[in-house]
Amino acid sequence: MEPLVSDLALRPNVPFDLAPLARLLVAADDLALVNPNAKHPFDPLEWREKWLNEADDASFYLVDATGREVGFFALRVGIGPEVRHLVYVFVEAAARGGAGAQLAALAEQAARDLGAISVTLKVELDNEPALRVYEAAGYEELGRRNGMATMRRDWG
Repeated sequence: MEPLVSDLALRPNVPFDLAPLARLLVAADDLALVNPNAKHPFDPLEWREKWLNEADDASFYLVDATGREVGFFALRVGIGPEVRHLVYVFVEAAARGGAGAQLAALAEQAARDLGAISVTLKVELDNEPALRVYEAAGYEELGRRNGMATMRRDWG
């Protein structure tokens, strides 16, 4: 069994800085998992202009006890401002083994802080660890399509 990661925290991506994300997504496989439509190698300009460009988007780094970025996610406005859609979730391999549950809790708190009452997400059906994390965090599966599960967690 892998050791559990502890002492993870969130750092809002303010001022907007994609250098840590570029470091995290250096491997083509990792970048393709996070965003299969993005160019490889990681292109900060493309991400700034195309993937993280909405004024109400909020992105965050997951940081370890030393302040080093070990993960990333964004919360996009969903159906309305009270719904956030969790996207571009990534945790580096060395920080996995408990980080998923912490990331889910931190993402929910970040969404609450943004005024959301619900979070939606899509996860690949063959990503069993992520499916288990979201189910354990209270996400309900809404449907399956094209190899993806759509999930939602409400609290409002």
